[in-house]
Amino acid sequence: MVDQINHHLYRKRGFYYFSRRVPKALLDNYPKSRIVLALKTRRYRDAVRQSQILAKRLDDQWFHMQLDAMGPDNLQPLPFVSPAKICTAPLMSEATALYLRLKGDGKDEVFARTAQRNAACVIEVLGDRPINDYASSEAGKLRDVLLDRGLAVTSIKRMYGSIRAIINLSMAENGIDGRNPFTNVYMPDEVVEERKPIPLASIRHIQHECLVTDDENRWLLALISDTGMRLSEAAGLAKEDIVIDADIPHIVIQPHPWRRLKTKASTRRVPLVGASLWAATRLQRQDSNYAFPSYCSETGCKSNSASGALNKWMKPRLQEDAVVHSLRHSMRDRLRAVECPSDIIDQIGGWSSSSVGASYGKGYDLPVLCKWMKMLEK
Repeated sequence: MVDQINHHLYRKRGFYYFSRRVPKALLDNYPKSRIVLALKTRRYRDAVRQSQILAKRLDDQWFHMQLDAMGPDNLQPLPFVSPAKICTAPLMSEATALYLRLKGDGKDEVFARTAQRNAACVIEVLGDRPINDYASSEAGKLRDVLLDRGLAVTSIKRMYGSIRAIINLSMAENGIDGRNPFTNVYMPDEVVEERKPIPLASIRHIQHECLVTDDENRWLLALISDTGMRLSEAAGLAKEDIVIDADIPHIVIQPHPWRRLKTKASTRRVPLVGASLWAATRLQRQDSNYAFPSYCSETGCKSNSASGALNKWMKPRLQEDAVVHSLRHSMRDRLRAVECPSDIIDQIGGWSSSSVGASYGKGYDLPVLCKWMKMLEK
């Protein structure tokens, strides 16, 4: 069985072959109308590189042969061919490896996994080809495939941003001119459904269920419910970040090698009250340096796994279409309901404030934050 890979490459019985038709003007110089060479490899990447080299050499050879056949009196100016079209560009898989080698230092495993997953999607739909071999029309084809699979437009936009970054870096590092085919790809508008906060009565019900079940996942959920922390912030806590034996028990949210924070404003201290204080007390008993060892280790923080487990548990216990992150939205509304000033709300939740004045000074002390958090218990 013969698998045609592209115009110059095919596979037969697992091995790759190079095939190129001889130009009509040069047929008299060859015994056959097509040149076929066994590349003696089963590896696609090696076959593509060899076929590129052979094609380039034949182009050069045929160019000189045609010049000789034309004679000096019949030479005409030749059309310009961009060097980007004839250089040996890296494959998409190779460009991704280069991107991770140069950009991945100091990044967590999510960064590498995301880049690899997005590149793998390109390879699956369009093939693992030289990065300057993709066309803008093919970038549109990939978009259509992803839409047919049910991906949200916002997710596709994030994927394309990652793909563009991989290709742009590889083009710059390899001196390849030209336009990134994944630039300015049209994306349809998307109607974003507003995620509604969870009503207070439902939050109280969930907190009661957490106290009854009393395990690590419920401690995580309870901790988030009365602090408004992001799930990754809570799941990535070190046990030493939980300060119970203090005048005001609180959580220290700070970056760690295994878990970064979303913004500069995310670094903060949050007083512990209600269900969150109960959960923090339970977490102090953990025989681990991590608050949630099921989801956190020196290799990284598995917040996606935590999200899946908690959302699955919450769904049958809520009438609302809510997820763990909805608790964060609810926290903002609960603080508004007790007329908490917006800059204090921003500091408690680690939201970046749009106010210029908010960037001055060191912010509010724990006693002030605790006064407003205590009001949530009423």
